Amino acid sequence: MWEDLNFLNVLRIIVDIAVVWFVIYKLFTLIRGTKAVQLLKGIIVILGIWFVSSILDLNTVQWLVYQAIEWGFLAVIVLFQPEIRRALEQLGRGSIFARHTQSQEKAISETIDAVIRSCKYMSKRRIGALITIERETGMSEYVETGIDVNGKLTSELLTNIFMPNAPLHDGAVIVRDDEIIAAACYLPLSESPFISKELGTRHRAAMGVSEVTDALTIVVSEETGMISATKNGELHRKLAEEDLRKMLLKELDPTYDTSTSSKSWNWRGKRDG
Repeated sequence: MWEDLNFLNVLRIIVDIAVVWFVIYKLFTLIRGTKAVQLLKGIIVILGIWFVSSILDLNTVQWLVYQAIEWGFLAVIVLFQPEIRRALEQLGRGSIFARHTQSQEKAISETIDAVIRSCKYMSKRRIGALITIERETGMSEYVETGIDVNGKLTSELLTNIFMPNAPLHDGAVIVRDDEIIAAACYLPLSESPFISKELGTRHRAAMGVSEVTDALTIVVSEETGMISATKNGELHRKLAEEDLRKMLLKELDPTYDTSTSSKSWNWRGKRDG
């Protein structure tokens, strides 16, 4: 047996295991912070039930689990079509395996600067705003509820959209990469009972979309001018300009080194509840 394990065979086994683990790691990276996480938990529960029913020889339970697995793949394709499409798009572009180019890093930097300048301007003048930055989870279903813009993201354009009495100032702006895809979009409202009563519809919409996608959403309060942000079902309030910049860099720029940055936004931005 050990004689057969020559250098090439050992190398082949190592490469085989490494590729499998890399694919699994990338899959977890894609679904992290998305509603697909709940799907994964459900699959683990079903497999656990199947394992227990096999040990205890529970034929009826085994049959039900088998039916759930057999037809579950169709349900997964229908329910998680945005995530599947986004993963295939990334695979087609090579972005799953490719590193960010200099042009991509420049686009990220320009996006962050434009969002911060716009939020700073609107905060001082107490102009309400709701800005959602799409990440891995596709947001086409929310884009369809608004008006197509498909324009280059600039602070001037972003601010103009939210000016009082402007045709598109109600609803959310959805940003993809360095473009404003749509404005006046409707986002799902959170039904969490832990959200403070003092927060309005914009904050509930920001929380709602963060509970079902991995999008990063920024809110400028019309009443106080306070800047808040939501991600992964968490609400961070009272963000200063520097806090917001660090959060955007951390979430949008994969090359950003969090170890060298201050964690001031963590204590300034309080999780609501």
